Amino acid sequence: MTQETFRDQLLAELDRSEALHARTVEDAGFAERRAALRAWQTERLARTHADLLKSRRFHDAAEFFLTELYGPGDMSRHLADVRRIVPVMAAVLPDAGLATVAHAVELNALSESLDEAMVEALGAKAADITDSAYAAAYRKVGRVEDRERQIELIALLGNALDRLTRQRFIGTALKMMRKPALLAGLGELQGFLERGYAAFGAMRGGAAEFVAIVAARERRISAALFAGDDAALTRPPD
Repeated sequence: MTQETFRDQLLAELDRSEALHARTVEDAGFAERRAALRAWQTERLARTHADLLKSRRFHDAAEFFLTELYGPGDMSRHLADVRRIVPVMAAVLPDAGLATVAHAVELNALSESLDEAMVEALGAKAADITDSAYAAAYRKVGRVEDRERQIELIALLGNALDRLTRQRFIGTALKMMRKPALLAGLGELQGFLERGYAAFGAMRGGAAEFVAIVAARERRISAALFAGDDAALTRPPD
């Protein structure tokens, strides 16, 4: 893709994310249930990938995924910041950098949509989620192709971050962005990019193995849930 393509994709996903996120601002009850769902999902991911969090090699990348992309705060708090700094990113970052942000925003938009559907499917159970309630809601929502795309985006984002760390001048580019980002009040977004760069750059030998492990586990869990195997949520990883 060209820089223009990444920029256009980024702006389109920002529109989608902001439209989906509006409900959390307008409906306090929904926002509370969504936050509970996201907290539960974060805890489940920490269980599933506990070995990666304990690994010296993979810890930083695993922590970044859980806290920056799946935590209760998630990327939504960065949406307005991203839109304001798109011209700066397009001028300073290489394609790999724009791809990283574009994939992160698309993942956020898709996750918002799926989480909204999960909150509706859980109903009153959203206040106290159990494995069986979550699994039943997961099957009720369905959307198999969207679940697969969500996992694919995790892999795309991980690989984009990996490519970013191997760009010769990307560290310099991020430093160039730091001052204008801070002056524009975009410190949170700048921190997100720098933390992702640092987390994936810390992995010896690149991120391909980490990305493959996470994606394979999430695909197995998704397939198992759709097949009625609720125990997949607590089964130790292979």
